[in-house]
This record gives sequence, C-alpha cells and structure tokens, in this order.
Amino acid sequence: MITDHAAPGIESLREALAARGVRHVLASFVDMHGVSKAKAVPIGHLGQMMRGSELFTGAALDGVPQEVNDEEVSAHPDPASAMVLPWHPEVAWLASDLHVGGEPFEACSRGILRRVLAQAADMGYRCNLGVETEFYVLREGPDGEIGPASPRDTLAKPCYDVRGLLDNYPWVAELVAAMDQLGWDVYSWDHEDGNGQFETDFQYADALTMADRVVFFRLMAGEIARKHGLFATFMPKPFADRTGSGAHFNMSLADLVTGENLFADDDDPRGCGLSQLGYSFIAGILRHAPAVCALIAPMVNSYKRLVARGNMSGLTWAPVQVSYGSNNRTNMLRIPLAGGRVECRAADISTNPYLGAALIMAAGLEGVREGLDPGDPRHEDMYAYTPQQLDEMGIRFLPRTLAEAVDGLEADELARSVMGPVMHDAWVAFKRAEWEEYHTHVSDWERRRYLRMF
Repeated sequence: MITDHAAPGIESLREALAARGVRHVLASFVDMHGVSKAKAVPIGHLGQMMRGSELFTGAALDGVPQEVNDEEVSAHPDPASAMVLPWHPEVAWLASDLHVGGEPFEACSRGILRRVLAQAADMGYRCNLGVETEFYVLREGPDGEIGPASPRDTLAKPCYDVRGLLDNYPWVAELVAAMDQLGWDVYSWDHEDGNGQFETDFQYADALTMADRVVFFRLMAGEIARKHGLFATFMPKPFADRTGSGAHFNMSLADLVTGENLFADDDDPRGCGLSQLGYSFIAGILRHAPAVCALIAPMVNSYKRLVARGNMSGLTWAPVQVSYGSNNRTNMLRIPLAGGRVECRAADISTNPYLGAALIMAAGLEGVREGLDPGDPRHEDMYAYTPQQLDEMGIRFLPRTLAEAVDGLEADELARSVMGPVMHDAWVAFKRAEWEEYHTHVSDWERRRYLRMF
C-alpha cells in the first residue's frame, strides 16, 4: 500500500515495479567525476521519493560542490530512466536531477546536459549519441598480482582473439543478456587490443538516455564481473604496454519532429557522407578541443592513453592532434565509412558522460550556429607528421597532460557557460589539486632511474 498519496503516473510506476518483484528503489545521481551515489527507498515510499524526499549533504561527498553550511541537495528521479537491476531484481534504479532550495541545482551534472539539450531543441535538433564502452575485466591472484581473467589471454596482439573471447564468455554473455533485457540492443562485442580488454557496442539513443546508460553500465559491468570472481576497471590506461580504454562518442543531430538524421548526405562533395551541418558541428568541436578534452579525458591517467605509440601491439589507436578525417582512426574526430555521424576518439571510459556530452554537444552546436567550416578532411596517417610539419599546417596537439587540459578548460568561455561557474570552478580546482598530488608523488620509475645515478 502506497503511504504518501502518489500522483497517478507515479502509482502506475510503483505498480509496474512491484509486479516485477521490486522491493527497493535507488534515487541515484553522479558526482562531478561521474561516480554513482544513491539512497534506497522502500517501494511503498516511491511517491515521496519522486517528489524529492531524499536529501544529500553535498559537502560530505567528493565531487558535489557545496559548503558545509549549504542546504542539502535533493534527488528528483526521472521516471523515464527507471531500470530494474538485472543482477539484483529486487532493486530498481532511477537517474535523478539534483535540486536545492526548490530549484534545479546549478552544478548537477545531469542538469548541465539537460540545459544543452534544451538549447539544441530550441534550434530544432535532437542530439543523438552512441558510446562504445571499452574496459578491462581482470583477476586478482592470491599474492595481489593482477592479470587477465583467462590464463590463455597472453598474446602480444590479442585484438579479436577467439580464444580470449570464448574463455570470457560466461561473464560477457551475462552482461550482454542484461543489457538486452534493459532494451539496449547490443549488436556486437569483442576482445579488444589489451589482454583482458573488451568492448560492447549497443544502439544509440538521445544524449541524456545514453549518458544514463553509460553510468548504469559501469555499475552493472562491475557487479556482474564481481559475481564471477573478477573485477572490471574503467581506468583509462591500466597498463603501460597495453592499449587504453576509450568511450568513443558517436554523434549526430536529428530533426526534432521527424527524427531524420541531419548529418547524412550521400552527395557530400568531400566524399565522407556528411552534410554541411555535420561539418559545421565538427568545426565547433575542433575550436574548443582542449576544453572538451578536459571533460572527456578527465584523469591524470587519461593522458597516458592519448599517445601515438608505446604498446606491444605497436599503436595506441588514440588521437594526439586536433584534426578530423574520413574513416581514419588517427584523427580526434572520425567520420565512419557509412557517414551520417561523427565519432570522437579522444573520449575515454572514465568520463562523466553528462559533462562530456554537454560540452562536446555545445561546442558542435556553436559551430552550427556560426556556420563554421573545418576545412578538408585528413585521410593520411596523422601519426606520421613531425611537430614542425603539423605546426606548418596549423594543426594543434591535444593536451599532453591533465594540467594542460585544465588550462584549456579554465580559459574557455563556452565551457564556463555550459558548466556554470559553480561546477566549472569546482572542477578546475579539484583537477588542479589532483595534478599537483600526482606531480609531487615520487614514483618507482624515478627511484629506479635516479636513486643510484651518481
């Protein structure tokens, strides 16, 4: 029996969840890092939860920019986001927007993305997003050693290895079944280029839905791996001699009314199958690339992925320059063979998908509003150019460190406008402190190189 006189739509949701055996519901949100937080509410109190009954002390969390004397934030769940946990079906999850003082909280990550999508809607567009989820699933041995789940997963170039794929089938099959149970429509999965590294590919959606799904995916993949005695890591570059884990953003704009893909153009004179609208979108992203990079590659460790070479397999497959091209994986932005969308290859799996999607979409929309043009696409191997040659062509490097990326974000007025001053300033301050802590840490590499040097 519902105890708080819920509205009819909420009562229908409660009945649907209860019919599936749900006993508790999570009012979930993310901090600035994209890490999930929640309170659990018995299903009978769903109505009051939907009206914002669950309060959180932001100053007690690492990544919700509030002072200790500020009023708590309240979670307002989005009923359209409700998902029953496939691995724990007595619990349902709802993505929430944060409010404070009865108004939307300026520094809510999900709210920041909502604001950008509202601007797109005012322009007549829906922002579509697909994210390729790359991650490692590993086993920890009795002595603390870390390695791939399968002892046979030892090839120097393990990409698409059938043995590694089948050895990991039990946990991957459970994960894929869970994703399909949720209606995500997984269309492929594979063993990637690192030992223990995998990728799942599923149908794109509107940007808000996809960001919700990426957050939920990280929770779900971690919990399912744990069931099998393994652990999932979403660290961008866990091993120096293996490829890093990307989260390639595949983006397009659709007509808000008809749903038509406005990036598709079979008669594209540049030969990429992209409309002029799509090229303007690319130009906006390239203009704001350093700031965008800060949010889609947000860790110290992210910049050990954004290098051209250094792995056993030869290449990292990650971009290092601010450039775009056709079906060419050495550019930051790639137009896949079929055209009709733009893939950003700089994003990694540690991103807060709400913030990352918000800024990259806002940058693209600025390019559309201003009718920008990115120039001709690059078809060649961008890794092959020297810095001098790139400079002569006017092609910039992506940030080489988190410190450089934070500088780019801090100086970018669009980023400040999109994030709002509270989140922007808090994010910059936190990441500067993270860089300083890393920079002053004395590593094993330094001791090996310098301790007995003289």
